Amino acid sequence: MIFANEDIAKVINLAVAPVFLLTGISGALNVLSIRLGRIIDRGRKLNEGKIVADTPHAEEVDQEQSMLAIRAKLIHRAIMTCTVSALFICIVIIALFLEVLLKFQLQLFIVIMFMAALGCLCFGLLTFLREIDMSALSFHFGKYRVTRQKR
Repeated sequence: MIFANEDIAKVINLAVAPVFLLTGISGALNVLSIRLGRIIDRGRKLNEGKIVADTPHAEEVDQEQSMLAIRAKLIHRAIMTCTVSALFICIVIIALFLEVLLKFQLQLFIVIMFMAALGCLCFGLLTFLREIDMSALSFHFGKYRVTRQKR
């Protein structure tokens, strides 16, 4: 099979935007993994502390550990969906090249995969936003807590 240089150049041109999206997703995954690490470190620190049962401090520690577990679950979900999004983007790029190399008609498949990638990315970012909100609401400055203001 002989391929026209224009065809290859066109595919490379089309693949540039998804590659930039992959770069953005990798940045988000970096932030998410750092947050997960910090949540785990905080949980370990709480586990190492000497806590006397049935005291107000023990109850506070238990509540914080519960919140950390929920936040870790959310971050894990965000990492999973962003990773799936990146995989779908990779499949889109491969399909773009296969379409030219093998002369397949893959436009519908490419559109569906790209939409699925963006959907997963949106879900991952919304999950991350929820975790950020939980983090802010659970933090306190001494006796002052960050709360939602009533309007």
